[in-house]
Amino acid sequence: MAQGTGMTTTKRKWLTRTVAGVAIASFLSDAGHEAATTALPTALAALGAAPAVLGVIEGVADGLSSFAKLYGGQLANRPHLRKPLAVIGYFVTGLTIALYGLATGWWHVLAARSVGWMARGIRGPARDTLLTEAVPAEVRGRAFGLHRAMDTAGAVVGPLLAMVLVARVTLPAVFWWAAVPGMLAALAFGALVHADGQPVPQRPPPFADSLRAMPAAYRRLLVAVFLFGCGDFARTLLILRAIQLLAPEHGAVAAAATAALLYAGHNVVHALASYPVGHLADSISPRKLLVVGYALGAATALLAAFATPSVPLLALLFAVAGLTLAFEDTLEALLVARLVPAPVRGTGFGVMAATNGVGDLISSAFVGLLWTMSGATTAFLAAAALCAAGTVLLVPRAPEEAALA
Repeated sequence: MAQGTGMTTTKRKWLTRTVAGVAIASFLSDAGHEAATTALPTALAALGAAPAVLGVIEGVADGLSSFAKLYGGQLANRPHLRKPLAVIGYFVTGLTIALYGLATGWWHVLAARSVGWMARGIRGPARDTLLTEAVPAEVRGRAFGLHRAMDTAGAVVGPLLAMVLVARVTLPAVFWWAAVPGMLAALAFGALVHADGQPVPQRPPPFADSLRAMPAAYRRLLVAVFLFGCGDFARTLLILRAIQLLAPEHGAVAAAATAALLYAGHNVVHALASYPVGHLADSISPRKLLVVGYALGAATALLAAFATPSVPLLALLFAVAGLTLAFEDTLEALLVARLVPAPVRGTGFGVMAATNGVGDLISSAFVGLLWTMSGATTAFLAAAALCAAGTVLLVPRAPEEAALA
């Protein structure tokens, strides 16, 4: 009986109103922007854009988002700003999705996506810091796992929503409808999330001092994350890969619909695996688990390089890619929460995101350009090599380093 009571108490400690609010807001926001992401390759093709353009748009937007997280991380060290930053960020991200429907050139999409992703970036460290301080350290893996699971559940709904909308409304209207969940995400976050937690100084140290306060184990982690990120290309390139492989045999419309279903399956795997990965990380070294996830990332790129028009093979590719993200998204954030001291934790989240963003900028633009110049196989093989190098670098070099993370 005592044991059962203890388990119930633990559940109450981690599944707080703030954790639920963060999870619901992430679900709604992802449902909207993943619906838009699924329709984006088709919209760009209609505007006459080449694969390199898609890579540049994704790379620039991701890069700007992550540099915004660097600034947002410093702001998130101020407790009174965390909730407003998150609410405004969710609202602006949703609003800019609607602008895709007004685009008459690919540069309009680039501009709108860049603004939206910058808002998304600024809100990220504030949200993650609120989530970190809402639960005890020993069960943070579950909280981060639930957040990632709900975030990705929205990404499952998004492509399915896009399929329904594409069949019923014009392509511009797809983006207008996709903006609605983003607005609801801002409302949910504002209504449910409480900006409370462990006390943090109201006047955080300057950015340079915050960087100097980062532990050595965190800095070594950043190097591995950066190298892996240089090969961790945007998933829209997987959608494009599937469409190009399937279109000659099935036609453009059927290929686009099949690619949307494959991407939905990718997100199902991501959603289902995220909470178990986070729960496991409460008892096993998150860094060791992340090594497994990074190895799966290298496997994703290899499968993409040698993919064929076989739907089962493409389904395997998308499933491995989804599993990779479950490890990557959950564990990188958890390692920041574990390694970085509370007074500069917002900066820790921001620096991690900026490191990822530079890698995203390099990987998405590089893979898209190399694909255009030398073909998909060469592009994805290069990505696999970079992911493998990051995986090797992530392996702890000493027992004391492994014990830290």
